[in-house]
Amino acid sequence: MVETTILVVSGKKLTVPRVLKRTLQIAIAVGLTAAVFLVVIVGNGVLVGRQTSLQAGINVWLAFIKRPDILATMVLTAFVTVLFVYWQRNQERRAGSSGRTQS
Repeated sequence: MVETTILVVSGKKLTVPRVLKRTLQIAIAVGLTAAVFLVVIVGNGVLVGRQTSLQAGINVWLAFIKRPDILATMVLTAFVTVLFVYWQRNQERRAGSSGRTQS
């Protein structure tokens, strides 16, 4: 049987397979990383003061993002981060169930 989990989208709770939820989290992390790189690369062209157009900055970003080594690094980093967060949460749950400390 497939393990399911809750995915909250626009305030609605959806039951989805755990693999789908983690894949979506990885895709969102990669997308956010790409957006940050877009801001940095285009912003660099503006701050350096070169007379470059916005389109030139986007073209540089596209050339950078389409490199397989950059894309693989972004996906691998997001994958490891998602797995670590879930592993850490499971460790905390195990420690909490064996005996909670009162503060």
